[in-house]
Amino acid sequence: MSDDSTDSTPASGRAADGLTRFDTGVAHPARVYNYWLGGQDNFAADRDAAEAVIAARPTIVRDIRAHRELMHRAVAYLAAEAGIRQFLDIGTGIPMSPNVHEIAQDIAVDARIVYADHDPIVLACARVLLTGTPFGATAYVEADLRDSGVIVREAAKTLDFSKPVAVLLCGILQLISDEEDPYGVVAALMSAVPSGSYLVVTHPASDIHADIAAEAARQYNASVNTAQTRRSLAEVSRLLKGLEIVEPGVVQCHRWHPAPGVDVSEYEVAAWAGAGRKP
Repeated sequence: MSDDSTDSTPASGRAADGLTRFDTGVAHPARVYNYWLGGQDNFAADRDAAEAVIAARPTIVRDIRAHRELMHRAVAYLAAEAGIRQFLDIGTGIPMSPNVHEIAQDIAVDARIVYADHDPIVLACARVLLTGTPFGATAYVEADLRDSGVIVREAAKTLDFSKPVAVLLCGILQLISDEEDPYGVVAALMSAVPSGSYLVVTHPASDIHADIAAEAARQYNASVNTAQTRRSLAEVSRLLKGLEIVEPGVVQCHRWHPAPGVDVSEYEVAAWAGAGRKP
């Protein structure tokens, strides 16, 4: 993407099905997240918003990358240890390698992956997600997390919902306000998948370095077009209610199945993560 273009549709905003237009003058969650991850698909407004949060909370970059790394480890765990061959990644964000299909299909070449997002920016980049092994499948669904029926209906063209599916909600539920009932959103999704399916959640924490986190959220919400709602350990744990929780439970992102030899005891990450199996 062009760094400071005033054209609302840069070159990478041209999707295969026509011209996708979006406002580059207003910070957007996917582009701010992309900036924190070290990506190039962002604009001046996104960088300004991202830097304002960094000023309030200097560890935000480490924390956001911990979200992403947790997702990588969770996909690898589910494919290698739990035998999952189907993944539904909702709130995909702007593609950055390795993506879910790259990790899952490296372990199981027949893995099938569906990405879902309602963001036109992600749609413009979605062709990157539609690759993979000839033995598996990848697909992209343009739909909002709140529209679980649409997501499930479209995903069923690629996934077999009579067999276990891993539902990935990584770094997305904070964009669902309390008034929009995130618990109901999750319950609707999990009601559509069979026994043996998994849910993986990562979520910014309100109760780790609480004062700093609150100020960072205030800075974010002042600039970005979709506000975030940070949640506590108890609130994030509630998202996994009724599931068989995978050890070590709901913990800080970097402490969920860390890589061998990595010391995760010396610092904290202001984000919770957990996974559960549908009985």
